[in-house]
Amino acid sequence: MIDQIIEVLAAICFITGSLLTLVAAIGLVRFPDLLSRMHAATKPQVLGITLLMSGLALSFQEVQVAWKVVLVVALQMISSPVSAHLVGRSGYRTKKIPSDLLIVDELRDDLDAAREPDSSS
Repeated sequence: MIDQIIEVLAAICFITGSLLTLVAAIGLVRFPDLLSRMHAATKPQVLGITLLMSGLALSFQEVQVAWKVVLVVALQMISSPVSAHLVGRSGYRTKKIPSDLLIVDELRDDLDAAREPDSSS
């Protein structure tokens, strides 16, 4: 009985994770600008991978698989925000992000401040 419940939970995780990964892929193709695509590439994709890995861990029910799943999920959660930050910053510097999409442009203020000569010396 408990094995059937675990298999149903694993199947739900597999299906939901696959759907979220599909949504992320569709968003990459359909969204109009870099910021929207960057959002689609990170948010649902990380949750989709997490659900897929959870389904895998539930399906196998072994400690070795669980440790590998934890490692995969941790690396995804660490690398996804960093890569999104770098993609956004590169897109900003190469002017691939229209300025009318930005309500507050903190990076422009920081870049302007970095270019100004230091007046304190």
